[in-house]
Amino acid sequence: MSQNANDTTHFGYEQVKTSEKQAKVADVFHSVAAKYDIMNDLMSFGVHRLWKRFAIDCSGVRPGQKVLDLAGGTGDLTAKFSRIVGDKGQVILADINDSMLKVGRDKLRDLGVVSNVEYVQANAQALPFPDNTFDLITIAFGLRNVTDKDEALRSMYRVLKPGGRLLVLEFSKPSNELLSKAYDMYSFNLLPTMGKVVANDSESYKYLAESIRMHPDQDTLKGMMENAGFEQAQYYNLTGGIVALHRGYKF
Repeated sequence: MSQNANDTTHFGYEQVKTSEKQAKVADVFHSVAAKYDIMNDLMSFGVHRLWKRFAIDCSGVRPGQKVLDLAGGTGDLTAKFSRIVGDKGQVILADINDSMLKVGRDKLRDLGVVSNVEYVQANAQALPFPDNTFDLITIAFGLRNVTDKDEALRSMYRVLKPGGRLLVLEFSKPSNELLSKAYDMYSFNLLPTMGKVVANDSESYKYLAESIRMHPDQDTLKGMMENAGFEQAQYYNLTGGIVALHRGYKF
C-alpha cells in the first residue's frame, strides 16, 4: 500500500507520521524487553498466564502442525506450542523487534525448548513466508502496535493454510462502565508508576496504556478480520472485556 509522505497515524494519543510509527514502537520495545516478563506479571497480577492458556485451549493445534507465533515476544506461547506440535511439528517465533526476539530466544533455550523452534525477525504487514504455510497463527498483545492492521491481517490470511486459524489475543474494551473507569485509573496512574519503579521507564508504559485505548473494539476488529477474508470470526471477552480473544478461519 502506498503512503503519502504526509499520512499520519496514532502513536498512543500522539499523531505521528505513518512512516515514523514503526521506529517509535521499536524504541518502546527495545526499552521494555529486559523487564517484559516481570512487568507482565505485575501489570496483570499474573492473569496474563490464564489469558494465554485460554488462547492455547482455543487453538485446536495438534502434533505435527506448523505454528506462527507472531509478535511472539518472550516466547510464552511458543514454549507451549512447541510441546504440543512435537518433533514433527514446527513453531516460528516472529517479532519485528530484535531485542524482544533475543530475550525470547535466550529464555526458551534456558527452558530447553530448541529442537522445533525457529526465530524470524518479521513485520506483520509483510510476512516473509510462502502462501498457505501455517496451520495456526497467533498474535498476542501485538496487533495494537502494528501501523496498518488491515494490511497485517491480509498478510496473515495469505500465509495460513486453507483450514487454518488465526487467534488474536489483545487488550480490548471493558463491557462494564464501572470496570472501565477503574481500569482507566489503574492504566494511567499506577501503570506508568510501576514502569518507572521496575523498569525505570514510565513513558513506554504510558504509551502502552494509550495504545490499548486506540485499538479497535471487539466488534470492529471482528469486522476487520472478516474484511481480510477470515470466516466464522468470533470473539471471547476475558476479564470483563479488558482482554478479548478473536478467532477466525481461512477456508
